[in-house]
Order: sequence, then structure tokens, then C-alpha cells
Amino acid sequence: MPSPTPSLSASRSPVVAALRAAGCVFAEDEAELILATARTPDELTTMVDRRVAGLPLEHVLGWAGFHGLRIAVEPGVFVPRRRTEFLVTQALARVPRAAVVVDLCCGSGAVGAALAAALGPVELHAADIDPVAVRCARRNIDGHVHAGDLFEALPDTLRGRVDVLAANVPYVPTDEVPLLPAEARDHEPLTALDGGADGLDLLRRVADAAPDWLAPGGCLFVETSERQAPAAVEAFSRAGLTASLAESEELYAHVVIGVRGG
Repeated sequence: MPSPTPSLSASRSPVVAALRAAGCVFAEDEAELILATARTPDELTTMVDRRVAGLPLEHVLGWAGFHGLRIAVEPGVFVPRRRTEFLVTQALARVPRAAVVVDLCCGSGAVGAALAAALGPVELHAADIDPVAVRCARRNIDGHVHAGDLFEALPDTLRGRVDVLAANVPYVPTDEVPLLPAEARDHEPLTALDGGADGLDLLRRVADAAPDWLAPGGCLFVETSERQAPAAVEAFSRAGLTASLAESEELYAHVVIGVRGG
């Protein structure tokens, strides 16, 4: 992490105090990141004010750390979660020589960027329905970023060719969205959070269409919750995919994996 500029270093204590008073649990760590990112005293003041007002830290900084990368984010874009790194590691472990990768519901493009960085040269496509996300993903992805609803956004030339289909779909049940932390509820798009009545509406849509897009032996990877996992696995199986569940206790992450038969 870069060191704060000398002219700003003396501001550490008041920055920590302001963040702590605003309820930031990791005020010291956040202060270090803000101080390392701010270029002028005025910019520092603006960043602290925005964080105190409740803007997610990543939106304040303009970036989020994800799978060893610095991913550009901006207000109105879903912030990539650390637990989603588990989806990336599962994809890399199961399809280590993937040539065609799709990041569906891509948000900032963090998953696609991480997969491409690890795999080397790949044909990478990403898609999102949110124009702000599409604009942000184009900053992070060296590939094709499409605007549209799920598979409707993708070129037909991808049908039957996709080795890794990563879809970090929204999976919060509609009536639980108001219970989310304010940082997510107030500053991230509803389309990136609300997964319908049981949280699995988009997961089912992706699973049902995936066999048409996957190459033989290609894999679909979708994050879900522990509670939803059995129903998610069932949805994959009904779609004709060979389904399994991978879990990480450390990250509290649950990824459903579906393989298209050859």
C-alpha cells in the first residue's frame, strides 16, 4: 500500500477520529487507505466527508481490491466482495485451460478481470444490464463488454463455445433487501442485489439457458447462500447440468458448479 504524502501524514489522527465517530469499525485501516489515495488536503477532506456520509469505502477510494487486482469502481456500481474470490479460484481449479470466458452480471468486471489475469490470453466477454456497470467494466476488462439482459447481451457466435461461464447473479430475496447494510442498500444498484421472491430468479434463468452457451465440458459457476444452496443445485440439475456445491468456511462462500456433458 502506498504511503501517505508527507503533507497529509499529520492528518491521520483527525481522520481516524472522524471515521470512528461515524461508526467505521476499521477506522484505522480505512484512514490509511484514504490518506494513501488522497493527493491534496482538499481531496482528503472530500473523501473523509463522503465516507462519513455513508458512501462505501471502495466508492470513496475509486477502487476495490479483488483477487490481487485493483478494480476500478464508482458510485452506483456493485462493490466486489472478497467471498466472490472463491468463485474465481473454483473456476481456475476446474477449467485451468479455459480459452473462452464469460462474466455475466459482471458489475465492475472484477470476476472477468481476475480470471483473465490468471488464465493468460483468453477470449473474454462480460455483460451487465446496468449502463453504469458496463461503463465501469470497460475500465477494468481487456475484452468485450456488452450491455443487456443476461444472455441477450452476448453475440450468438459464443453459443456452444464457452469454457467458463461465471455469473455472480443477485441472490438476496426481495423482502430481505431492506435488511441489508446501508452501504449496499443505499449505494449499490437494486438490480445487483434483488434476486426475486426466494433470491433465485436470475440463477434459474442462467442455469436454464447455460447449456446452449457452454462448450462440451464447459462449467457454469454461480455464487449463492448456504440456505439457498440445495435449491440452487436442484435448479442446475433440472437444467441438465451435472451439479455440485463448493464451500469455503473461511470466506463463508458457496458456489454452485454446473458442467455441461460432452
